[in-house]
Amino acid sequence: MMNSEDATAREAVSIPVVAGPPPSPEAMEFVRFCYRRSGVTWPDLYDEMCATAARGTYHGLDYEALATFGISFALTEMPRLAAMTQRVVDEERATRVPVLRVALAG
Repeated sequence: MMNSEDATAREAVSIPVVAGPPPSPEAMEFVRFCYRRSGVTWPDLYDEMCATAARGTYHGLDYEALATFGISFALTEMPRLAAMTQRVVDEERATRVPVLRVALAG
């Protein structure tokens, strides 16, 4: 049994991104499609992308077809995929129009 002195919070882990070729426009659109459908960020977006690929929801493209556009779900490609998703999330958030909430009197 673990006591409270032994329990520590997990610290955030930095994932190093290995420089490679820039992602293809098709790869970025796939990630954008998944982000817009789910509204979640990494690592939950990874799950959404896997489900989308498994079902062929994005233009009928499955894992193999997505690989031709540079989307790989292999562990060795995880840092690159995480960086790609972060770029999409940043771009999408930058284009959002702020919503003003007005309290109704009454």
